[in-house]
Amino acid sequence: MSNTQSRSLKRHAITWAALTAACLPSLHAQNVNSVNSVNNDEWRQQYEARIKALEDKQSAGASKNSFNPAISMVLSGTYASLRRDPDTWQLSAFAPSGGETGPGKRSFSLGESEIGLSANVDAWLYGALTLAVSPEDTIAAEEAYIQTTALPNGLKIKVGRFFGGLGYLNEHHAHTWDFIDAPLPYQAFLGGKYKQEGLQTKWLLPTDQFIELGAELGNGASYPGNDRNRNSAGSVSVFAHTGGDLGVDNTWRAGLSWLQTHAKDRAWDGLDPSTAFTGQSKLWVADGVWKWAPNGNGTRTSFKLQGEYFRRTETGALTTEVADTPYRSAQSGGYLQGVYQFMPAWRVGLRHDRLATDAAAYSPKRHSLMLDWSPSEFSRWRVQLSDDHVREGQRDRQLFLQYQMSLGAHGAHSY
Repeated sequence: MSNTQSRSLKRHAITWAALTAACLPSLHAQNVNSVNSVNNDEWRQQYEARIKALEDKQSAGASKNSFNPAISMVLSGTYASLRRDPDTWQLSAFAPSGGETGPGKRSFSLGESEIGLSANVDAWLYGALTLAVSPEDTIAAEEAYIQTTALPNGLKIKVGRFFGGLGYLNEHHAHTWDFIDAPLPYQAFLGGKYKQEGLQTKWLLPTDQFIELGAELGNGASYPGNDRNRNSAGSVSVFAHTGGDLGVDNTWRAGLSWLQTHAKDRAWDGLDPSTAFTGQSKLWVADGVWKWAPNGNGTRTSFKLQGEYFRRTETGALTTEVADTPYRSAQSGGYLQGVYQFMPAWRVGLRHDRLATDAAAYSPKRHSLMLDWSPSEFSRWRVQLSDDHVREGQRDRQLFLQYQMSLGAHGAHSY
C-alpha cells in the first residue's frame, strides 16, 4: 500500500471516528428523553454543521498537496551488437529525415529515459510535462501540454506540444512499444515520431460503438515539415478511430489519418549538402489492432496483432547551388507485428517492416524477433534479434538487450 493510500485511509478513519463521537451524545439523549423530546430539525442542523466542519478541515489539509504534481520516471538502457557500422545506416532509395532513425550506437548505451510530471490544474484543466533524456546527454521537452477535463458531449481539447494523433503507434511513448525501435515507416516518414505544437480537438461520439474523431492544427516544424518562420499554421491533420468488442475474448480498433504539411529548404541527409526540398508533403495512414484474451483476462495468455500502412506524396522543387528542379515523389511502407503472451510475464513477438518508392526498384525491409520478461508492471527485460536489409546490398544482423524500469506515479497505458 502506498503512503498516499495509507494517509487517505487514516483520514477516512478519523472522519468516521469524529462523526461517531459527535453523534453518540445526541443518540444517548434521544434514548433517555424519548424520541418526542428531540427537536429533529435542530438535531439535523447540528449534525450537518459538524459534517461540514469536518469536511472543511479535510479539504484544507488536502489543498496543501493540490499543487504537488504526480512524478514518474522511466529508466531505460540498451546493449547493441551490430554487424554493420551504424554510422553508415541509411534508407536506400529514400531521403533520410535526419531525425531519430537507425539502430543506435554499438555496445552499452543509455536508452531514452523519461521524466514525467502531471496534475489536475483545476476542475477544468489537466497539465503534463514529459522530459526525454537521450543517449547523447540532451534533455528535451517531449510533451508539454494542457488538456480540458470537463467539456460536455465527449469533447476534449489539448494545447501545447504533444504526439500527434496520426496512426496508432505515434501517440504511444517509447517505453510502451512492443519492440525496442520504431517501425521503418515511422523512421522514414516521420523521423521517428511526429510531434505537434499547436491545438488538438477530439470528439468521442455518444454511440454504443467506440467512434472518435479528431483534428490538429500546428506550426508544422516537425519532419516532414520544418520551421518556415511564418505566422500561419504549417500543418493540419485529421483522424478517425473506431472499435469495439467481438464477444468476450476479442477487441479491435481501426483508424484512418491524414497529414498535410509544408517544408522550405528542408535538408536531405545523405545527399549533396547543398540539396534542399521546398514544397508540400501529404501523408495517409491506415492502422488496425486486434487483441485476444480468454474471457477478456490477459494476465496469463493473450495475443495482439497490429499493423499500419503509410502512403506519402511530396510535390515541389529540389534546390541546389546550380538550379531548381521540379520534384514529385510517391512513397509507401508498412509493418505488421504479432505479440503472444504464452505465460504470465513472458511474451514473444515477430515484426516485419517494408518500404517502397515509385522511383526505385529496391525496397528496404527488416525482420525482428523479440522476447521479453516483465516480473512486475514496473520492470521489463527484453532481447531482440533483427535481420536488417535497409541498405541495398548489405545485410545487418542486429542483437539488442534492453531494460526498462518505471518509478513513481504511472497511469494506465492507451489501448
